[in-house]
Amino acid sequence: MRTDLIERVLRGLYSAALYLLLPITLYHLIWRGFRQRAYFQRWDERYASYADPRTPAPLWLHAVSVGEVNLAAPLVARLRALRPDLQLVVTTITPTGSARARALWGDSVAHVYLPYDLPGAVGRFLDHFRPVLALIVETELWPNLLFACRDRNIPTQILNARLSARSLRGYRVLGPLIRRALASVGLVAAQSGDDARRFLELGARPASVQVTGNLKFDMAPVQTAAFELEFAAASGAKRPVWIAASTHEDEEQSVLEAHLALRRSHPDALLLWAPRHPERFRAVQQRIADTGLKVMTRSQQHWPSADTDVFVIDTLGELLAFYACAQIAFVGGSLQDIGGHNLLEPAATGTAILSGPHLHNFVDIARRLREAQAMRLVADAASLATALRELFDDAAARQALAMHAAHLLEGGRGALARTLTLIEPMLPPAASA
Repeated sequence: MRTDLIERVLRGLYSAALYLLLPITLYHLIWRGFRQRAYFQRWDERYASYADPRTPAPLWLHAVSVGEVNLAAPLVARLRALRPDLQLVVTTITPTGSARARALWGDSVAHVYLPYDLPGAVGRFLDHFRPVLALIVETELWPNLLFACRDRNIPTQILNARLSARSLRGYRVLGPLIRRALASVGLVAAQSGDDARRFLELGARPASVQVTGNLKFDMAPVQTAAFELEFAAASGAKRPVWIAASTHEDEEQSVLEAHLALRRSHPDALLLWAPRHPERFRAVQQRIADTGLKVMTRSQQHWPSADTDVFVIDTLGELLAFYACAQIAFVGGSLQDIGGHNLLEPAATGTAILSGPHLHNFVDIARRLREAQAMRLVADAASLATALRELFDDAAARQALAMHAAHLLEGGRGALARTLTLIEPMLPPAASA
């Protein structure tokens, strides 16, 4: 019984700390709301207070934000085809993730924000939806949530599980608690052997850990031909076009400087710019305008014109289509110490890939891309401008990068099928006719 007592003490201390920090959650929502208005909405869901009656949803899938929702889309499609009788609830944390879930599935699946990891809120959420299987995408280790699933006999599976060395160090701050919570997880479907090893170090049961590969390789085929034709007709078919995708605030000046430098050798070059966070859309637009460059936006002008210098993609859910319109993609979150973003999306559209050096969130994919000579690394604005200029001047080199990346993407498929094989036995039995 000593283990049970230790667990109760640890859970009690953790929960007490969360309740003491409760005012900070309100401050966080308000602070984020001034940057992104959607954070002012649906606060009741953050604390699992629901106006509608209980809504049973046997399948529950949690995806933090846009990237995880996109990653989960093929899995959701297969699950819904396999078991159309099962209601699905999808939870996210960010408004952008919520918007993407709505865009993909509308009202055909239930969607709410994941509540804060408070015992009462977690309990109300589980009692409201009454899931019989919990599917968590990538890395979301909330102790009270995992314990509550265990206590209600809800099997929990972490899919496409990823755990960087940095995240491992962070979780170790709550090591004894996390170890007990993680031991309750029935399946850790790891992206790579390194991820599996780190989950084992953190406390996952060896019998629960399997390497299934990365679901990012199993993204649905990209159909963008009509979109590309409209884009080319509006913007000019022969122009050099590059895209800066998922950029963060501290990278913006480097992107702008690189484009200004590129235009000295390629004056008709067009930059498509997709900031990572919606609250940066207007700031990026103003930063560009301050340089004297002609800027247009997706929400206002729809397409860039032939004399547009920079086109800001201030909408959600269209990044893949715009990747296909560019010859070169710089993937952000990598010049500053963020850890990078999805490098396989431009690979799926035949776009040559550039990235900064900070890729600790995608170590395995980045390594494989470099080994396949399917990506170039840049360190700053000057090296980004140099790489852009060299690749625009050397079509063969540019096409080789894209071809190698496409081959790597195709060869990496299979994680979706392996993951479904592990999920299917845990689905509730179908109702008899």
